[in-house]
Amino acid sequence: MTRRTNPLNSRALHGILLVTFAYCLVGASFTANSLLGDYPYAGGQAVRYALAFLLLLPLLGGRAALGPLRALTARQWGRIALVAGVGMVGFNLAILAAERTSEPAVPGVFVGCAPVIVAVLVPLTDSRRPTRPVLYGALLVALGAFTVQGWGRTDAAGIAWSVCALVGEVGFAVLAAPVLRPLGPRLLTACVCAVAAVEATVIGLVLDGAAVVRTPTQTETLALLWQAAVVTVVGFVTWYMGVQRIGTERATLFTGMIPVAAALTAPLVGAGTFGAAQAAGGVLVGAGAALGSGVFGDRPPGPPPGDTAAGAGAPGGAPRADAAPGGSAPDGHRPAAATRHGPA
Repeated sequence: MTRRTNPLNSRALHGILLVTFAYCLVGASFTANSLLGDYPYAGGQAVRYALAFLLLLPLLGGRAALGPLRALTARQWGRIALVAGVGMVGFNLAILAAERTSEPAVPGVFVGCAPVIVAVLVPLTDSRRPTRPVLYGALLVALGAFTVQGWGRTDAAGIAWSVCALVGEVGFAVLAAPVLRPLGPRLLTACVCAVAAVEATVIGLVLDGAAVVRTPTQTETLALLWQAAVVTVVGFVTWYMGVQRIGTERATLFTGMIPVAAALTAPLVGAGTFGAAQAAGGVLVGAGAALGSGVFGDRPPGPPPGDTAAGAGAPGGAPRADAAPGGSAPDGHRPAAATRHGPA
């Protein structure tokens, strides 16, 4: 009798651990977000992404590592601008606008549906059918995110902005895939951070004028440094490294870890409680991610056929993802109900 073996291979396991770690950082950034409530929004985003860009520069490996940038087409630069504008700055604006008339759980629930959209959208763009385990797993993850957060008061405007936030979350996951292959995680993260800093500065100048930035307090300084160094530099790079190993569809399944991590850390600062609903939601998120990523299946949980981000290296002398010690080097993206004052 043939013995059934566990299909989990080391590359896929590394990918799962990387994206899980990245999304947990985003969820844990809830604490830092709460400390930046009085800081100018667009200016804070500009400072955060500019700091992240500066921190990444020494990790790129010198001028030779910038070679792939010269080979990018106008269309690829357009994608980078969209990742920064839609998936990072735009996502945060949508969350803030939604929370003006909605409780934070409402945009959080919509963002929690991102794995379902990605599970359908990515295969369709590759002219193939959605992968059933990934789709079923995504539905479980969305249900788990809803269970963790619940629902809340809202109106038509709140729902509309929440849908925009969902678009931003999906855009962050999907738009970067074609440029991940030529650039690699670190160079891509540096590019989107630089562009996002410029975009946030322009928006801040339009909305706030000379008040776009101010000298932060000591607490705000620590929060901005946390968002830039940990959530953005470590979080983004590790997420893109995970995408290289398991593909965009399966990596996005772990979005459900954002509200779970937020719920786990919220009691530490008196911002919430962790009860039976949060525990049950966490179990659903874990089950959905395990099902969709292939941990319990017959096939190795690698990227599906046609995933353009999978196996992406960094040609042209750019550092490879697996050259980063410990997977460091990294969205908000802010947790499901928080802005990416933390990721993207």
